[in-house]
Amino acid sequence: MIYENDISYEIRGAIYSVYNNIGPGLLESIYESALDYELKKLGLKTKRQVVLPFHYCGDQLGSFRLDLLVNDKVIVEVKSVAELLPVHHKQLISYLKLSNFRLGILVNFNVNNINEGIFRKVNGL
Repeated sequence: MIYENDISYEIRGAIYSVYNNIGPGLLESIYESALDYELKKLGLKTKRQVVLPFHYCGDQLGSFRLDLLVNDKVIVEVKSVAELLPVHHKQLISYLKLSNFRLGILVNFNVNNINEGIFRKVNGL
């Protein structure tokens, strides 16, 4: 069994690989595709644009979409923006709470130093 922390380590490595190969400044969809490719090369199971139902007071009122779900355990939210805003962090935290997943990675590829663009978020359940 592979745990969230192990998956997170592999995700970070894949993020570095994508960033080092194509750099900043492209569309989010490009980074999502490249990251999906790198993760699959590592033998991880990935799903893109995963639609999950949104329930409120016991009723399904809609859905939300995860950029990447890795090994059915870790959410990866991909951004390519000039600046991450607090709402981007809150979005991933909300996704974690609504889905009951424990770990998420928020990555902004539009940075000069990729170390400044990777954020790990934990759902305390």
